[in-house]
Parts: sequence; structure tokens; C-alpha cells
Amino acid sequence: MKDRQVLHTIRAMETSDGAGVRLKRALGQNPAVRLDPFLMLDAFSSDNPDDYIAGFPPHPHRGFETVTYLVEGHMRHRDHLGNEGDLQQGGVQWMTAGRGIIHEEMPQQEDGLLRGFQLWINLPAAEKMKPAGYRDIQDREIPRLDLPTGGQIKAIAGKVDLAGASLTAPVHGGSTDPLYLDVILRPGESVSVPLTPGYNAFLYLFEGAVTVAEETVAVDHVAVLTDGDRVTLVAGRDGARLLLLAGRPLGEPVAQYGPFVMNTQEELEQALQDYRNGTLTEPA
Repeated sequence: MKDRQVLHTIRAMETSDGAGVRLKRALGQNPAVRLDPFLMLDAFSSDNPDDYIAGFPPHPHRGFETVTYLVEGHMRHRDHLGNEGDLQQGGVQWMTAGRGIIHEEMPQQEDGLLRGFQLWINLPAAEKMKPAGYRDIQDREIPRLDLPTGGQIKAIAGKVDLAGASLTAPVHGGSTDPLYLDVILRPGESVSVPLTPGYNAFLYLFEGAVTVAEETVAVDHVAVLTDGDRVTLVAGRDGARLLLLAGRPLGEPVAQYGPFVMNTQEELEQALQDYRNGTLTEPA
């Protein structure tokens, strides 16, 4: 068994997106801050409606997948395909932009805490122009494992075997075979999570403190991990809550312009042209 260590850390950067939603960009602040196949991870958390009420009005995507995980609050998804998703506490929306999709994500609350994450996962060149798709996953559909010392692991994507149990998330496999876990650890609690060797992996700590191979990760930081077949997480004195992600790297060039992620500049220009002339979402 080879334990993964912390290769380097990245501090989440405060920014805004959509119609002025305040958030922290944990991954994807610039092209150098990506981890194949993961393009971006945004974290949003506020009980001030001025920080989120304007939401994310209709906007396009092409060439990748978005995963919205709502820890607390209420949002609604609508897209040009006629899909409507009611995203409530603990739920997930998994959207494949593929060839093209135009969608909106709007808060369904006027006050209270809105807290969650949006992850962008790249698609391989062979799948970038496939038909768009959408899946709404309710909290009750997502498997959990209660740890012997009080913590819990929730499997949003992928498969994992640990503590004598197996978790299989509603979304698993595919070209990037993503693993996406929400890990809650009590003070001083530890857990070793198996990871596929050769897959890129990182964690994002959003509560407490956690130590990996004797290196402590601070809150609101991404820790990019070295290769290995497991990672051992040890919570600090106030416990820890973090996202743990891993995926099969694509090893392909990435060309990005805002909501379009392709392989070449020419493909990006075509995406922009398709959007401007109204054919982005038409069948190939």
C-alpha cells in the first residue's frame, strides 16, 4: 500500500459568477490551476441573500460536465431541453453539456443559508459533441457509510470500498470514472480511503482541519495529492469536513473560453459562432 501525500495546496480565491453570486473558486482560477480531468471547483456559502439571490440566469455550455451539489438551501435548474430540476438540501444535479446546452440555476429562497459546490469535469474529445443530458439526484438516493468513530462518508460519484463496506454512487464509471466523496470526520478521527493508482486526486477542506501524511491542510484550501493507492485523512481537534475527488486523466489538450471547453482554438471559435447564430444546441 502506498499512501498519497500532499503535492501542493491552493487557496480558494474569492470571486463572483453568474449574475453576481459570491463564491470561492477552489480550482480553476486560471489554466495552470486545473487537475485533469477536473476543470473547476466553486464553493458558495452565505446566509446573506444579496450574495446569491440573482443566481445564474440562462447561459450556454459545451464540451464538459457540471456537477452541482447543494449542502443546504434550495435551487432550481431549467434548460433548453425542457428539463426542470428541483435541487434541495443534500441533492445533486449532474449535467452533461456535450454538444451544447443552455440552462439556468436560480435560488428558490429569499433568505437563509445557501451552501454548496459546482464541479466541472472535462469530457474526452470523442464525447465533446455528444447529445446533452441531465440527471437530478435526490439526497435519499446517495449512499452513505457511517464510520465506527462517528464520522460519515457520502458517495456522490464513483465506487469505493472501505471499512468492510462498499459504496456505489448513482453516477459511476464513464471516461473519467470520477470519485466524489463528502467526508465528515469527528475530532481526531481518521480514515483511509482507497484511490485508484494513476488517477489524479485532490481534496477541498471547507470545515475544520485535516492532516494528510503529517501535513495539515487549512480550511478553504485544495490539497493536490501525489500518486498512490490510498489517502489517510486525520481530523484536527475541531473535526473536519471535506470533498475528496479523484478521476482518470484524459491527457488531452484543453482550450477554454468561459463556458466552452474544447481541445483546439478552432473548436472554441466554432462553439462561439454556433452560440451566436443559434445552432449551439442543434443536433449534430
